[in-house]
Amino acid sequence: MATTIRDVARAASVSIGTVSRALKNQPGLSEATRVRVVEIAQQLGYDSAQLRTRIRRVTFLLHRQHNNFSVSPFFSHVLNGFEEACRERRLVPSVLTAGPTHDLAQQMRLHAPDAIAVAGFVEPELLAHLHSLARPTVLIDLRAPGFRSVNIDNVKGASLAMQHLFAQGRRRIAFIGGSLAHYSIAQRALGYRKAYFDAGQLFDPTLEITTQPGLSADLAAADAMERLIADARAQSSPLPDAVFAYNDAAALAAMRVCLAHGLRVPDDIAFVGFDDIPAAAQSTPPLSTVTVDKEALGRRGVELLLEDQSSPPSQADTLVAVNFVARASSGTKQDISTP
Repeated sequence: MATTIRDVARAASVSIGTVSRALKNQPGLSEATRVRVVEIAQQLGYDSAQLRTRIRRVTFLLHRQHNNFSVSPFFSHVLNGFEEACRERRLVPSVLTAGPTHDLAQQMRLHAPDAIAVAGFVEPELLAHLHSLARPTVLIDLRAPGFRSVNIDNVKGASLAMQHLFAQGRRRIAFIGGSLAHYSIAQRALGYRKAYFDAGQLFDPTLEITTQPGLSADLAAADAMERLIADARAQSSPLPDAVFAYNDAAALAAMRVCLAHGLRVPDDIAFVGFDDIPAAAQSTPPLSTVTVDKEALGRRGVELLLEDQSSPPSQADTLVAVNFVARASSGTKQDISTP
């Protein structure tokens, strides 16, 4: 006969309600009691899936490095879509920002979520802890084994950007990227390299540059552009004739550096970003970019949480399509859309 919650309560000398709260990681218990109940349930072979909770409270977890909405408002739009989808489905959303030094377990107990949406990069240790909570969890703009995820079609977006630059006659295209630990950045870097291969063009690996850690996004991208210019001049080699940056904030910072050096945009050097934040269209010159339905990312994340959780997560991402909009920073105006 299968072990019941009553068996666990009797073995732990606690009430059935205490067992339920402990196995759902809900507040109201001491950590020692929670750990003891979980251990006894595991020893008895109790299937905690029997306590599957109807999803009502959903926590949107964002790493501290992503919450500077004034510089890069990408995740503020994702959050808007997430909150709208929650309201439509009568879910109660909450937002939690965390980093590697924060006590995530304590914060999760305070939020007491029935489900969790993780947006953007987080450390593997945080993902491992979230997996141990046995809550429905979805990753947004991130991918990891054992989790459902929704992502931008980053490789396709990079391909569209590069196709546009090749069509404008650009051949020495630099890529300014951030840490490849970020799934979306790694995918955009892959798309950049793949575009050269697909076009049958020679790829100069010295034109792919990674921003330095420890600097703000603006300063890091500006520093990367300064290094590209300095290296070209030191080696008496031609400057890049275009820059594809991993996001719009980086592209705008790099473009300001070139303008300060007296370079003409797009005559001397063209620029393309990714994400289509509001500042892209408002810059001088306006920035060509890959457009993303950021709200759709948040909405799709909620939909995935409400899908049947009994089946194992698919190894394939749910992808949100992208489009390309050409503006003055790269020359001729044209729109390229995904098929």
